[in-house]
Amino acid sequence: MFKKIGAKDIQGNIFDLIGDKWMLVTGGDKSGFNTMTASWGGAGVLWQKPVTHCYVRPQRYTRKFMDEGQYYTLSFFGEKYRDALFLCGSKSGRDIDKVKETGLTPCYADSGAVYFEEAELVLVCRKIYFQDFDPEKFLVPEIAGTYENGDYHRMYVGEIVEVLSK
Repeated sequence: MFKKIGAKDIQGNIFDLIGDKWMLVTGGDKSGFNTMTASWGGAGVLWQKPVTHCYVRPQRYTRKFMDEGQYYTLSFFGEKYRDALFLCGSKSGRDIDKVKETGLTPCYADSGAVYFEEAELVLVCRKIYFQDFDPEKFLVPEIAGTYENGDYHRMYVGEIVEVLSK
């Protein structure tokens, strides 16, 4: 069903894919994983590599899997799956089985990274860098004000090692 394509062959507007359609960020492997909906992130070139960057707050269950694993995936879906994405962004995998609740079907890349059969596009990424947001580095006060609890995101940068498209 999926075909492998190059990162330069990805179709669509990345602002639309991430900011409007959302994505599932998934960390972990067959032994355990969690996924969460995100509308923050991006893709581009860094260190002469095609990369993605995504952001996870410390209290998110997915962060444990992102920190422990070497790979993560970004999965993009059609509008038909908006309710599943909403659930994955509003409920914690500590409390519910998101796969069971959404009906999504986990699949495993050659690297062991988890993605979902229902996705239209999947980016399999190997972590190459992370950094926690530093409140002293915010140059715009209203951005700093969005972190009332001090729960600053961790940024992950991953080299795109596989792109799966339908």
